[in-house]
Amino acid sequence: MRRSARGGSTPRARSRKAIPDVAAAIPRRGGRPSRKQAARLGERIVDAATHLFLAQGYGATSIEAVARRARISKRTFYHRFDDKPALFVAVVHRIIDRLRSPADVESLVGDLPEVLQRLARFILRAALLPQAIALNRMLVAESARFPKLAAVVTERGVTEEAIRVIAGILDRENRAGNLALDNPTFAARQFLYMIIALPQRRAMGFGAPMTSAEIDAWARDVVNLFLSGARGWVRAAS
Repeated sequence: MRRSARGGSTPRARSRKAIPDVAAAIPRRGGRPSRKQAARLGERIVDAATHLFLAQGYGATSIEAVARRARISKRTFYHRFDDKPALFVAVVHRIIDRLRSPADVESLVGDLPEVLQRLARFILRAALLPQAIALNRMLVAESARFPKLAAVVTERGVTEEAIRVIAGILDRENRAGNLALDNPTFAARQFLYMIIALPQRRAMGFGAPMTSAEIDAWARDVVNLFLSGARGWVRAAS
């Protein structure tokens, strides 16, 4: 370090010393971070990426911007993620994991209309969460330039998982003679789209977002309409 005539540090040296060394918090060669430290750093990177992807889009978000927001070096970033698509996968996984149904959802029993209404309300509230709407809006805006983005969400399987759960409930009721369905999976898919399509469009700006009371009424009315058809299902001749 250069010294002044009086033997002290130069102003330039003092200014460099005053800058926080973020890298110092990262263990250097010879000392690996603990699992807890590594997980915390990974979460910080995904936090930064989630904010940037949803706020300004996939194309406009650079790795440099993510590293800057997460207060890390690009080298540290590449120790944890191969590239931007891999980071996007991590962001999607986190968002979708938060939308998943409770672990015991498949054990839902009781009056069928009430079971379906509980499921419908849960699905609606998950689909209308701000991060879910922002993710959907980003996919619509970026799908032409980055067609693989939608595939990442599809591969994660949250929609198919919801359909599987609903189809299981419908199949159980079908076997008990309470419904007249020859394809519970098809019916479950239609039920899911009936539940989320319009409320999601309104949340994205195509109309006024639904209030909590309107969401509950929507779930009830969709279930009633769906069951009215499911109980009198007649397959058209092919």
